Amino acid sequence: MYPNPRKTTSIRRLGAVDIAALKAAVLAIPEDVWQTENADKPNRFEALDATAHIVFRFVSDMRDWRSAFARPLWDEWEALLAPVLAAATADYGYRNGIFPRVMLARMPAGGVIRPHRDANPAAKWPHKIHVPIQTNDRVLFRIEGATHHIAEGEAAEVNNMGVHAVVNGGTAPRIHLIFEYYDADQPEPAWLAAVAAGQPA
Repeated sequence: MYPNPRKTTSIRRLGAVDIAALKAAVLAIPEDVWQTENADKPNRFEALDATAHIVFRFVSDMRDWRSAFARPLWDEWEALLAPVLAAATADYGYRNGIFPRVMLARMPAGGVIRPHRDANPAAKWPHKIHVPIQTNDRVLFRIEGATHHIAEGEAAEVNNMGVHAVVNGGTAPRIHLIFEYYDADQPEPAWLAAVAAGQPA
């Protein structure tokens, strides 16, 4: 099974977006909401370590990005998230863009995300995009041996098919809006039918 040829092979800087309203709301989230949502999150992967998540949208089937569902907080947050999602993806020019996964990820000071690839089939086709909501200059993203920093309010697509890792060397939590995005009008790959049928691609 092969990734989408439109995906970046390193990091694609998508430009600055206005996160002011979203940041104010995110920083006001009570700790008990973070704890409750993180305990119930559908993305439980060992590499994520102590990073906490609030998941707004997620795929229904880890083999297929085309099937996704909204979690309870999506309705409450959609109006704040939608302008940021739209601005972050404007550079792609898709007329029928879809967001199968949307979440907040909070990495504690000193936290790490261990080297890994996003191995589930549903992650191979969509673009994986980060928008830092709160960060510091000691938050470093390593992709295939190269080190990057993404500034607060900057949107960037990252290569989730390559080996990547993150470290927060700062003294405050790092919070990112992380989401996936794909063009529903893009021709589907030949192997998709086999994956949808539960067969090896």
